[in-house]
Amino acid sequence: VGKSTGAVPYTKVFGDTLIDLARKDEKIVAITAAMAEGTGLKKYSETFPERFFDVGIAEQHAVTFAAGLACRGLHPVVTIYSTFMQRAYDQVVHDVCLQSLPVTFAMDRGGLVGADGPTHHGVFDLSFLRHIPNLIFAVPRNEQELQRIILTASLFDGPFAYRYPRGHGVGLPLQKEIEPLVIGRGELLHEGTDGLIVAVGDLVNQAMVAAEQLSEQGIEISVIDARFVKPLDADLILSQAEKVPFVITAEENSLQGGFGSAVLELLNDVGLVIPVMRLGIPDSFVGQGTQAELRRQLGLDAAGIVAKVKQGLHYQDQKETAS
Repeated sequence: VGKSTGAVPYTKVFGDTLIDLARKDEKIVAITAAMAEGTGLKKYSETFPERFFDVGIAEQHAVTFAAGLACRGLHPVVTIYSTFMQRAYDQVVHDVCLQSLPVTFAMDRGGLVGADGPTHHGVFDLSFLRHIPNLIFAVPRNEQELQRIILTASLFDGPFAYRYPRGHGVGLPLQKEIEPLVIGRGELLHEGTDGLIVAVGDLVNQAMVAAEQLSEQGIEISVIDARFVKPLDADLILSQAEKVPFVITAEENSLQGGFGSAVLELLNDVGLVIPVMRLGIPDSFVGQGTQAELRRQLGLDAAGIVAKVKQGLHYQDQKETAS
């Protein structure tokens, strides 16, 4: 699933979709921390000047301000780069999630950002947000899924976070009529019995490319788009994990405490003993390079997934030979 030359940047998908929703819902207001242009809110600010707030370089205040607006019956959308959300962690926990207020966190630049380097990679958010009570966390695999997640968040009466990457989508046309997602519901995109890949974000697309390549070699794997890091679609993941010899998780996030860790916890909690291999960011800061270069180096592309599947199959062959 490659990027189309006519694909729309995710930042623009977000900005345009939020405008469409704000026309229908007067409770929606947007907040940025001196990043109106970078987060795609410039057009929104011109369309709804009375419902747009730029608090300056003050991420903590942006979140606390959003909590106050939510207490007054509005639905604030705090739009911020993933890496800068770290600055407002205390406010996310105590001012929003503890009160279970309807505040949406739209995190641009989720995952590897490329040339901006280690200060701007958004590779910790899945880890530091998924364990906060009351918070929903979703990750889209393409433009249409992002549209649906934006709508779903706007309808949810509580804290909701989603992240999307820097760069263009996969080339799908934007939808005029959007259907909300069922919170906590993933999607089975490909079915096989040789292994299972559970992924989020663009790695779902890479997993589908890998599945096609493996199928040509007579290897059939299942691919699940988890969609939600929290809550996980436990029924879907477990039903597929029971059919295969191993599971691979894939995320553009730190391996420590991230999406793969959540899947491991799920499998452990129900006593399902199965090898789990995790693809993600290792315990080190990622340097500079293009997104494609960095993903290739880290094995976070179709080739890396194919290699990991074959590693799992080799392990199973050795296990069967030994027995």
